Amino acid sequence: MTFRKDALDALRNQAEADRFKALSSLKIMLDHPAGIGDHSTSDLHNNLNEALNQLDDADSRLDTLRKYYLELGGQWYSEG
Repeated sequence: MTFRKDALDALRNQAEADRFKALSSLKIMLDHPAGIGDHSTSDLHNNLNEALNQLDDADSRLDTLRKYYLELGGQWYSEG
């Protein structure tokens, strides 16, 4: 393995992990808002928006990697 491939894989893995964390946060907040504790409705909406922004950021990074992965010297593999 080359450093280039390792670095590209690390970028992809981090973006996928960030995507999963954001989706998990959204699901928890939407399905179990009482579990958030003593936060106000405003806090909940701010947290939902933050998770959505994190999801959008992760998806954008994955799209960019998909677009340029081969050009950058990586080999994109299909998702399970």
